Amino acid sequence: EPGKRGGGAGDLYVAISVRPHRKFRRDGVNLYSEMNISFAQAALGDELSIETLQEPVKETLSEGTQPDHVLRVKGQGVPYLRNPSQRGDLFVTLKVEVPKRLNEKQRMALKLFDEAMGGKVNGTGSGFKNAVKDFFDKFKD
Repeated sequence: EPGKRGGGAGDLYVAISVRPHRKFRRDGVNLYSEMNISFAQAALGDELSIETLQEPVKETLSEGTQPDHVLRVKGQGVPYLRNPSQRGDLFVTLKVEVPKRLNEKQRMALKLFDEAMGGKVNGTGSGFKNAVKDFFDKFKD
C-alpha cells in the first residue's frame, strides 16, 4: 500500500517455515525415503507398492536384492521450479527386516534353509566362530 502522507509503497516480508515430511527427505528436486521389506522379498524378488507424493507406484524388486539397496523411481520427486512439467526422482533405500520373534514352524524353516546353504547356524557347519578359530589356529603352528 502507499506509505503515509503520500510516501512510496512499502515492502511485504513473508516468513515461511517448512516442517519435515513424515516419510520423505528432500534434496533439491529429489526425494529420499526408506522402505522395509522381508528377507523372503529380498531373496525371491517381489512387486512392491512404493509410496510417492501423488499415488503409489508399482516397482519390481529383483531376486537377490541386498540390504540397503537403493531403488530409483524416475519422475516421482519434486517439480523443477523453472519447468514444472519435469520432476526429480525418488530414491528408496530398502531395509531388510529381521523378525525378532519366530514361531517353531518359522524357526525350522530357517534352519532347513541354513542347512541347504551350507549350515552355519548352531554349529551345524563351520560358522563364523569356527572360521575365526581356524584362522588363528593356522598362526599358532
